[in-house]
Amino acid sequence: MKILLIEDERQTASSIKEMLKVYYAIDIAFTGQKGEELVFDNDYDAIVLDVVLPDIDGFQVCRNIREGEIKTPIIMLTGKSETRDKINALNLGADDYLTKPFSFEELHARLQALIRRAPNGFSSDRLSVNGLILDTISNTAEYKGDKIELRLKEFRLLEYLMRNAGKVLTRSMILEHVWESDTNQLTNTVDVHINYLRNKIDRQFGIKMIKSVHSLGYKITA
Repeated sequence: MKILLIEDERQTASSIKEMLKVYYAIDIAFTGQKGEELVFDNDYDAIVLDVVLPDIDGFQVCRNIREGEIKTPIIMLTGKSETRDKINALNLGADDYLTKPFSFEELHARLQALIRRAPNGFSSDRLSVNGLILDTISNTAEYKGDKIELRLKEFRLLEYLMRNAGKVLTRSMILEHVWESDTNQLTNTVDVHINYLRNKIDRQFGIKMIKSVHSLGYKITA
């Protein structure tokens, strides 16, 4: 899953990314304008939006996103706790509101809840495809009871494949959801990590779950 963080305080943004990168691929925008550009150019699973930005305030960014018919869940961050600000955010289309300072655990829990409730969200934290099980809470994987040791990017790649089981995913789609946007130029990154997964799953257990689709990309069999 991929998150966009729109936050002008670089230390805060860095701290949030450091925490969330265990669970998501993260893009960061330090201005409202850049955040809007990324929203309209990419597909995100959720947006974390600060209210106080150097150019456009977060309320206006939220309004612009919703007027552009983007339905991605938005959680707004602010140092203000006034009820009217929370009401304003929700009226503009935000899905949740978190007052600074907050715990990273609470932010993660709220993001998970928003993503599950989204129109195209995912209803389960435990994925299963033909005996292959992925637990996105404990970050563990197993095949018919045998544990599979995965690195972070391998786990994210497998999660994306399993959440879209049976669908063909292009390399560009995989790069956008599993890696940050500044790695788009690494054309063989996806192929290399698919091979890692095949070594740990298909070849390890003598199965053929991860399929290549000629000239298109990859899919995992449902």
